[in-house]
This record gives sequence, C-alpha cells and structure tokens, in this order.
Amino acid sequence: RCHAMDALLSRLFPSEEEELYALGCMAYFMVFMAACTFVTLLFENVPYGRYSTSRYGFLVNARFAWFVQELPAFLVPFCLVVWTSCGKTSVLPNQLLIAMYFCHYVQRSLIYPLLIRGGKPTPFASFALAFVFCIYNGYMQIRYLSHYAEYPEHWVTHPCFIAGSVLWLVGWLVNVHSDHILRNLRKPGETGYKIPTGGMFEYVSGANFLGEITEWAGFALAGHSVHSSAFAIFTAVVLASRAVAHHKWYLAKFEDYPKSRKALVPFLF
Repeated sequence: RCHAMDALLSRLFPSEEEELYALGCMAYFMVFMAACTFVTLLFENVPYGRYSTSRYGFLVNARFAWFVQELPAFLVPFCLVVWTSCGKTSVLPNQLLIAMYFCHYVQRSLIYPLLIRGGKPTPFASFALAFVFCIYNGYMQIRYLSHYAEYPEHWVTHPCFIAGSVLWLVGWLVNVHSDHILRNLRKPGETGYKIPTGGMFEYVSGANFLGEITEWAGFALAGHSVHSSAFAIFTAVVLASRAVAHHKWYLAKFEDYPKSRKALVPFLF
C-alpha cells in the first residue's frame, strides 16, 4: 500500500523538489483565494445554515453534507500518513502538529455530523466547494508536515511553538464548547432560533467561529510555514464574515439581544 501511494505521488511529481514547489504554490493560491473570497463575502453570505438558498443548487441534507464534505479532510491525510513513506512523522514537532490537525478533523468530520440536530439543508454548490477544499487543504497540510517540514532542534520549546500550541488548544476548546451550546439551545420538539448564552457567547455572537479562527492561528504560529498560515488566513476570512453576518442577523431578529455583545472579538469588534 505504501508503494502504491508513493508510486501515485511520484507520477504526479517526478521529484521531491517539484512536489515541495507545488505545495508552496498551493499555499500562495489559497492566500489569493482568501482575498477573492473576502471581496465576494462583502456582497453575499456563505449560503449554508440560516443563509441556505436553492439559488446555489439543490439542497443536501445537513448531516449528510457535513459528513461527506468534511470526510476528505480526515481521509486524505490519514492515507498520506499511513500509506506513504513519511520521512518526518518520527520527529516530535511534526508529530504534534499532525496530531493537532487530526484532533480537529476527527471531531469535525466523524463526531460533529452525528450530533447535528435538524439543521437546514446545504446548497449543492456550497457542499461541493467545501468537499474540494477539504481534499486540497488536507493534502497540503499533512503532506508538508509528514514529508517535508523541517524544524530547528528543540522547536517544541520555542516560544512560537508553545504559544501557538496553547492558542490552538484554547481555540479548540472554545469551538467545541460553543458548538455544544448551540446544539442544546432548543429543547426536543422546539423549532426556531434562540439567543445563545454561556461561554464565549456572553461576549461575542460568533463564539464558535472565534474558537476555530484562534485554533488555526495557533496552528500557524506553531507550524511556522506558509502552508499553515494560508489555512489560518482563509479560515479567518470566511468565519469572520460569517460572525459579522450572524451578529447583524441576531440584532435584527431579537429586540432584547445584548447590546454589549460584539461580533467576533470580545469588547472590540
């Protein structure tokens, strides 16, 4: 199996230098796409969840969409780690960064979809783009970390790695806890939207988005690469836009919505 995966990659990239160059190009292209997405989101919300619309294709069941679109973000990296000759997976910084990535996507692709209660269907275009992104980013992040990323000796004790790891953990906990709060807003049989309270929702409307942005910012700081930085930038662009849209939506829908609550950054924004 290792031989088959390596043979496939060697057909795509005759040399390691070419693959490393391609991974770098993928990262810079993701930054470019983040800029394009930023401009687009000034005029249109990402069409899923409460902004779901059939203008972007037929609607896909929410639980099915989340599971299928996020699964490549776990499966592609899993195959790369298990079925290729990974020169860097025995190195501690690489192991820890790969573990951070998998910790998020095991929860996001295998656990989170099973916990969804109801949920509005996702337009096919949004579903398809998320599916492609998860393949693209999963390959870029884990192929770089498992095969190419080289860190200085004792990188795990460097302030950047320590601060980044702490940020990642705090972000992951905020993200998971905020999702738990949102899931439990409605009692069995209830429909409609409610004002989320508790945790970081006391300070911001997009607590779950703040958690995930913090997570990948920490990952980028600890990983110290253009690949992890590109992912953090793209995530921040998409989720910050969504947090602002949610904040405006809550203020318009609920007269008693807390006026002191910000969109994304406590006390500031």
